[in-house]
Amino acid sequence: QVQLVESGGGLVQTGGSLRLSCAASGGMFSTYSMGWFRQAPGKEREFVATIRRSGGYTAYADSVKRRFTISRDNAKNAVYLQMATLKPEDTAVYYCAVGPGYSISAVSYIYWGQGTQVTVSS
Repeated sequence: QVQLVESGGGLVQTGGSLRLSCAASGGMFSTYSMGWFRQAPGKEREFVATIRRSGGYTAYADSVKRRFTISRDNAKNAVYLQMATLKPEDTAVYYCAVGPGYSISAVSYIYWGQGTQVTVSS
């Protein structure tokens, strides 16, 4: 059983930056791919970014490309999401997730964190 705890969310103005962290415990972190997803009020959960076990491959949603950067530190059992040039439409609860495969689909992820709120004011 893997436990995930996100942190780093908050309120930021348009154009600002935030760095989300996700701490993992209870499993072989380095054997999993990691993903970030988000869910805005009234909308379905959507893919944001993913990173392979080794960190060598990453993928992003078109809406966040060139603004968000996913990274991981297997020694610290952590994954990060650096968010820049934030927009009001980035407002959502952000979740990290782990899974055995490298995927943009939420169904491929087994364990999920509780989420952290990101609010971007206009």
